[in-house]
Amino acid sequence: MGEDKQTILVVDDSEVIRRSLKNFFSDYNFEVITCSDGFEGIQAAAEHKPAIIFLDLMMPNFDGVKMLQVLKVLDGLKSIPVIIISGNTNRTNVLSVIEAGAERVMSKPLQKEIIVKNINEMLGPDFLSKAKKAKTFSTSESNDIQKKLASIFLKSTLVKKEVITEAISSHDRETLKYIIHEFKGAGSTIGYPKLTLLSGVIEDQLNGTKISWDQINMMCNQVFSIIKEIEEANTVEEK
Repeated sequence: MGEDKQTILVVDDSEVIRRSLKNFFSDYNFEVITCSDGFEGIQAAAEHKPAIIFLDLMMPNFDGVKMLQVLKVLDGLKSIPVIIISGNTNRTNVLSVIEAGAERVMSKPLQKEIIVKNINEMLGPDFLSKAKKAKTFSTSESNDIQKKLASIFLKSTLVKKEVITEAISSHDRETLKYIIHEFKGAGSTIGYPKLTLLSGVIEDQLNGTKISWDQINMMCNQVFSIIKEIEEANTVEEK
C-alpha cells in the first residue's frame, strides 16, 4: 500500500551526495526526500516525519549542527534518528554532534555496507529487509549511475573553479573550505578517490593555524587537473 511506504530524508548541499543516497535507496521501497539546506530540512522533516534523517554537517547558511539542535527540541521530530554524514569526522566533531543528539556519524565518501550497518543497528534489520526490492543493480547499471553522478558533478565545476581562484586570490579561507569539502565528499562517489584524497589534504591545510597560500594554489591546480581528466573521460564515453 502506498501509505505504508517509509520516508527517508537526506539533507546535504552536494547534489552528488543527495543523488547517490537516492540511488542507493532506490533498491528499497522507500520515498526519499532531499534538501540542500537546514531550513528546508526542518520543514521537510515536519511535513513528512521521516523514519530516518541523513544530515550533512557543513552547509552554508543553516548548517547541520544548527538543524540538529532545532530537531532535538521539537516534540514531533526529536525522536527521529539522525545519521550525520561529514567529510570531517575528527573526535571533536563527532563528540559535538553526538552531544547535540545525533545517533550515528558516517564519513564521506559513503559506503553501502556502512549505511546498512548503521540503519540495522538503529532501526533493526527488518527495516531494510522488509523494504528490499527483488531487483538489484547489475554492474553495468552501477557504472551508469556513477557516470551520471560524474556528469552532475561536472555541471557545477565551471563556476566553482572560478570561485576557488578568487578565494585563493583574496585568501578567503571559509569559501574555499566549503567548495573543497564538497569535492572531498564527491570524489570517491563518482569514481575518483584521488580527488577525495587531495581535497582532504587541502581541507587539513585550511583548518590549520598557518596557511601557505602558494601551496594551496598549487594543490588546487592539481584539483583542476583531475577535474579536466574527469571531463575528458566523460566526453569520450558520450561519443
